[in-house]
Amino acid sequence: MPKISETDLLLNADGSVYHLNLLPKHISDTIIAVGDPSRVYMVSQFFDEVEFEMNKREFITHVGKFNGKKITVISTGIGTDNVEIFFSELDALVNIDLKTRELKPRKKKLRVIRIGTSGALQEDIPLGSFLVSDFAVGLDNLMNFYDLPMNDEEAGLAHDIQKKTGLPFMPYVVRGSENLLDRIGFDMIRGNTVTSPGFYAPQGRELRAPIRFPHLLEDLNYYHKGDFWFTNFEMETAGYYAMARLLGHEALSVNAILANRIKNKVVKNPNKVIENLIEKVLERV
Repeated sequence: MPKISETDLLLNADGSVYHLNLLPKHISDTIIAVGDPSRVYMVSQFFDEVEFEMNKREFITHVGKFNGKKITVISTGIGTDNVEIFFSELDALVNIDLKTRELKPRKKKLRVIRIGTSGALQEDIPLGSFLVSDFAVGLDNLMNFYDLPMNDEEAGLAHDIQKKTGLPFMPYVVRGSENLLDRIGFDMIRGNTVTSPGFYAPQGRELRAPIRFPHLLEDLNYYHKGDFWFTNFEMETAGYYAMARLLGHEALSVNAILANRIKNKVVKNPNKVIENLIEKVLERV
């Protein structure tokens, strides 16, 4: 394969990848990913020590040790567009020789765990609970630009979801890492997550602008195929699962349930719930 061009893989003057501003030495085998940049500090407060910090746009990175194990925590900001940048540059750091711009002969597999917040789509999911995403369904258009392989079960779900919800496009459906789910989310609510390209209309919220799918929340709440039901809404998980599959990594999304969309209720102490989830995940990585 020819060398990767300077415009396909942008590097900074110090040789670091363009957006994350990181070098290969900053990447651990296990990556904790969060959306909110301030949540990086909520993770690293549990570290034995913080060895390195980098702030670049919404991408904030802390590298440190937890119980003696090297951990990298990175914020992505909101949305699957940022997840694509995050995953592409992470993969470049471990699987491309940044000096020669050639692919490394041996590919490295990373374990990426998203710790996020989410709203429940079923009435019986308690506020403040922890939910691990088994399947993720992307309502965004990121995978229109990639050749994502889906198995028969995933493709069948994608077609069925489009048909029963009346969406004018077919979503993509990807399952997360079963190994990571068994290790980290074994005692959490096991669910199927809808990843939306926005927070308001794409999640059935209406303020002043008219929305095109006023019954979207109800349609997703009632949708099921066999024992497959939707459990929660958020804005990144499908991007994580799809990019991980495309690049040969493992990804898992764990969610702090801060709202129940069906009951119209929100949790009163969100930071405490998130901190408890962070600590639980760190103990298990």
